[in-house]
Amino acid sequence: MNFDYSIKVYKQYFNFACAHFLMFEDGSREPLHGHNYRVQIKGEAPELIHDMVFDFLDIKPIVRRICDSLDHKVLIPGNCPYLQIKDDDQNWQLITKDESYFSLPKKDTLILDLSNTSAERLAIYLCQKIREQVQQEYGFEFSQLEVEVEETPGQSAVYVFKAEKKK
Repeated sequence: MNFDYSIKVYKQYFNFACAHFLMFEDGSREPLHGHNYRVQIKGEAPELIHDMVFDFLDIKPIVRRICDSLDHKVLIPGNCPYLQIKDDDQNWQLITKDESYFSLPKKDTLILDLSNTSAERLAIYLCQKIREQVQQEYGFEFSQLEVEVEETPGQSAVYVFKAEKKK
């Protein structure tokens, strides 16, 4: 099926600044560092509803809220097999395979349901959250939703979700 209609949304406030480190298969890791991420979305639909794919006024606050939830946090991959995460009351204790040890305040840390915090995995995470919110608030699903996460200018990852065709 060819999709005839799409919207693309990129606003200055679709951004988040956070710290992270990637874990590698051998158990090594990147140094803890940060990025000023920017997000862009493209949603597709096979037909227009009220002459629109989806109202810009409805999608913008959803993307902004999700970006804001990541802003000024240390992002930790909760499903990484090379990382031990322990709950220590007010802090998260992290131990990597290379025996690095981190103690991070819970209020400054976000443990994500991801295997890693790469730009690719963050694009998947954002796409899932956007889809959930759009469905929950408006009962709508894009036929295809593309989320681009720019890590630094000129360097980004794109995830494309394609909804199953309805029979």
